[in-house]
Parts: sequence; structure tokens; C-alpha cells
Amino acid sequence: MKKIVFLFILLISNSLLSQNSIEDKEYQNINQKVIDWRRDIHQNPELSNREFKTAEKIAEHLKFLGIEIQTKVAHTGVVGILKGKEGKKVVALRADIDALPVTERNNLEYKSNVTSTFLGKKVGVMHACGHDTHTAILMGVAEILSKNKDKINGTIKFIFQPAEEGPPPGEEGGAKLMIKEGVLKNPDVNAIFGLHINSETPVGTIRYKSGGTMAAVQRFVINVKGKQTHGSQPWKGVDPILISAKIIDGLQTIISREVNLTKEAAVISVGKISSGVRFNIIPESAELIGTIRTLDYDMQKLITKRMQEMVPSIAKTYGGEATITFENFTDITFNEPSLVTTMLPTLQKVAGKKNVQEQKAVTGGEDFSYFQNEVPGFYFFLGGMAPGTTESFPHHTPDFKIDDSGLLLGVKVLTEMSIDYLNN
Repeated sequence: MKKIVFLFILLISNSLLSQNSIEDKEYQNINQKVIDWRRDIHQNPELSNREFKTAEKIAEHLKFLGIEIQTKVAHTGVVGILKGKEGKKVVALRADIDALPVTERNNLEYKSNVTSTFLGKKVGVMHACGHDTHTAILMGVAEILSKNKDKINGTIKFIFQPAEEGPPPGEEGGAKLMIKEGVLKNPDVNAIFGLHINSETPVGTIRYKSGGTMAAVQRFVINVKGKQTHGSQPWKGVDPILISAKIIDGLQTIISREVNLTKEAAVISVGKISSGVRFNIIPESAELIGTIRTLDYDMQKLITKRMQEMVPSIAKTYGGEATITFENFTDITFNEPSLVTTMLPTLQKVAGKKNVQEQKAVTGGEDFSYFQNEVPGFYFFLGGMAPGTTESFPHHTPDFKIDDSGLLLGVKVLTEMSIDYLNN
């Protein structure tokens, strides 16, 4: 009997989902627009907290659609508010708009040739993580929904967020600052959805995970103090480069010997070492900068505690001194399980059940996590690898590519999720 009742409820639910769906021809009519927006944004990328032209493009589009807008949120962010029929629920949709200090290396007709200054250096600027696609997708969602307000039983907030990759040193930015400035208030948001395109996931595929999905990201800086001497007489000094090597080696034993990796993944990586000026001088100091990635807060506490204990101890063993400091960049991107369960039928309806795949957690980080700390959220991955592709390039690299044919599914999914969430 229980099985019959469940099946009846499922049939009614699927019927309601179908009644509220947008006709496919509306999506097809907007497909080329989304591709054109994406290519224009890709060709004109802007770094974090400097997304002035991108924000202007977004604001003009939302104004044209008759959507109420707020600009200069968290410096360059744009927020749109679309009210549908009577209904108290509010759902937010988020897209990040910033690019990276990467010089593009491909032959795309819309390749970026933009340069800028980052940390005092001249750099190329590139949408090497797919934020251009996120922005174009959400602009498309806004257009579709603005023409179908009769299907919306509540309110939708479109959040175009700057500085997801982190604000410049000394500045605030990103999701944290948007929340601080009240982006989830007036009206109060009940749930938030977001997506990230992926260059190594085939077009037409959606991947998701309930619970912890992406890692908490921390930055650490280690300063090592030694004693300078001539390179020919190391016994008269204390070598901070040798100490640095021992520290790096020691830190990896925390991962390989102290962390229960059967529970969740964890990573410690040193990405930068600075020391010395000449080949024949053992320098006085060294600086190591790196990242910690964790998917469990107890594991995070263990790792940082052991690093605080290990770093000065190793330095002391070799006659030097060392200090370590930490900075939090993102929390764990946590998909509320009940929200995932509620919205999974919509994903399957839009993409096809076989194309919606559960995956394991990843050690990349996302400041979408800060929104999820405030309200229930669902963050998932959208395929961007071209059909028939045998080689794909990772995010944050000069050769990164996304196939435009994957964008329309993103528009459809976010649109249908919004309607179904508010109407059910």
C-alpha cells in the first residue's frame, strides 16, 4: 500500500513539474544570444573587483527585461529581483563574473588579448575557469523567466557576483562581502542554486553530490629565519632553503600518515617558495606559500594544529626559526541533502535521468559556500567538454576551453529549478 501511495505522489509531482515547464522553442530561440554574450564576455575579461564593463553589460540587460536591479553590490556586483505571482518564497540564482590573471593560449576567434596588472606585474587576463559561461547562462535564465512571470509563484533573485577568485590583497570582496551588504535580505532568500561548468565533463551531463561537495580552502604562509653565509661555507650559517625543504617533506607526512583519508580527501600543497639572491650566498630567510584543502572541519582542525606544531619544531631542529599563519578562503561547499532530494527530479526531467550523475567530492573550492552557510543551497556541475573530444584542459590553465553547445542545458536547468522550487 505504501508503495502505491508513493508512486501516486510521484506521478502527481511529475505532472506538476511538466505543467510548469517552459516550452523548448523558447530555449532554442535564446541559445545563440547566450553564446554571443558568452563570447563577448570571454573576449573582454576583467579581474576580481574590477569587473566594470561586465557589470554594465549585465545591468543593461536586466534593465531591458524590466527587472528591478541593484548595482555596485560588493564593488561591482549586480543583483536583479523578479517578482512573479503571489507567493512568499524567494529563490536566488548565482553566477560569478570575474576572470583570472592567465594569458590565453589557443586560436579561438574570440580569444582574449586583454592585459592588466596583478600584484604589481603585467599579466594576461582570461576566463580560464568558465565564469563567462556562468554569466551568460544566468543572463539567459533572466530573459526566459522575465517572459514567464505567470509561471513563477514567488520571487527570484539573480546574483551576479564579483571576485569569486578572491579580491586583491587589502580589499574585501566576493560572496562574503555580498552577504555583508545584505544580498540575501530584502526579500529574504529561502534557497540558492548555482552551477559550475566543467571542461572535463561531457556536454549534456550534470554531476552533483549531496552534502560536502567542494573543499574548504585555506592559504598558509611560512616564514623561515636562518643565518646568512657564503655558499662555500655552509657550516658558518643556518640554511633556510634546507629548512624549507624539510618542512615541505614533513607537512606531507600529515596527509600520508596522520589524516584518515578513508573519511574524506585532504591536500597540503606548497605553491610558492621565495629565497635568496645569488648562487653563492646561503640566504637569511625564506618564505613558503601554499594551500590546504579539506572536506571535513575536524580534519581541518587536525591539519592546522599539526602544521603549527611541526613547522617551528623542524626549523629549530636545523638551527633556525619558523612561523606559520593561515587565512581562510572558502568554507566547505555543502549541498543541503533535503534540497538535493527535492530538486533531483527537476535535473532528471531536464537533462534525462542517465545524464544526471552522482559524483565524489572534489578538492577545488568555491565561495558559494558562504551563501550556503546562510541559506540552504544546491551547487552542481555542468558538462562543457565538446562531443568527441579526446583531450581536455584543466581549469585555470592557458589552454582551458569550453564548448558552447553545453550552455543551453545550464539555462534550462536553472530556469526549471527556479520554477519548480517556487511552485512546489
